[in-house]
Amino acid sequence: MEAIPDAEYTSYTILDVSNYIDQAICVSHTSKENTVLRSGISPEKVFMVPNAVDTAMFTPSPKRLNCDEIVIVVVSRLVYRKGADLLVEVIPEVCRLFPKVHFIVGGDGPKRVRLEEMREKFSLQDRVEMLGAVPHAQVRSVLISGHIFLNSSLTEAFCIAILEAASCGLLTVSTRVGGVPEVLPDDMIVLAEPAPGDMVRAVKKAIDMLPGIDPQIMHLRMKELYSWDDVAKRTEIVYDRAMESPTTNLLDRLPRYLTCGSWAGKLFCLVMIINYLLWRLLEFLQPAVGIEEVPDIGPLHAHLGSRNDEAQEK
Repeated sequence: MEAIPDAEYTSYTILDVSNYIDQAICVSHTSKENTVLRSGISPEKVFMVPNAVDTAMFTPSPKRLNCDEIVIVVVSRLVYRKGADLLVEVIPEVCRLFPKVHFIVGGDGPKRVRLEEMREKFSLQDRVEMLGAVPHAQVRSVLISGHIFLNSSLTEAFCIAILEAASCGLLTVSTRVGGVPEVLPDDMIVLAEPAPGDMVRAVKKAIDMLPGIDPQIMHLRMKELYSWDDVAKRTEIVYDRAMESPTTNLLDRLPRYLTCGSWAGKLFCLVMIINYLLWRLLEFLQPAVGIEEVPDIGPLHAHLGSRNDEAQEK
């Protein structure tokens, strides 16, 4: 049995080992299509299970923000892939067109110096606040300071940051890349091409939409759309299917690992042999150390209620 999670940056590794994958999980339909095309895995073996958001942690501000001054929030690693170079061009233009707009930028990375230089060049010190690295526990406090969340990523399989922002009641402006268009309903996000001009247009559209945005209603919608309980249930279904796949003994599996490359194949074989020996050792030691066996209660999804099924029955 082999089951693998989606990994945007390991697609070429998947290409090498696809001949012994039983099931795969991707976080978006776009990611699933890419995985199937680049790895040769049968589409029937690839499942789409999205990420989710902790809506209990990411809640809107109890007090609705005044729209006399618009605050646009960016929380991201300041690297090329996250579109930091786009921000360098978009922020000055937005500030020029909309005098009442301010930016809060949370995050750190090699591109931070470019944003600092931009702020100095256009004298935007009083309109662009640079927070530096923001611990995840403090992300909500940053998000609820703003009206709009700006995501400038150049590639994304899903983008959990968008979910967190929407759960806090922020309208999102994002580049139309990867699986991002699948994440939120159209009335909760404004999509743009990863180009400065189109990003500025999207920000303008979002500002016009703000009077109709209710953060509390947006939060409740996110609570219904994305749940980690639902993700866990769907993930276990995939693992149950993988467990039902025909079992292949170690001697039959080792030749397949060797096909992964002259060096990688030998390394994979060594790792699998060590894992196998460790597993056998733990099985041998288990009674001696008094570890109680966990009773088999069947698949988890058999015990969890499905809100989708309940909704259909209603």
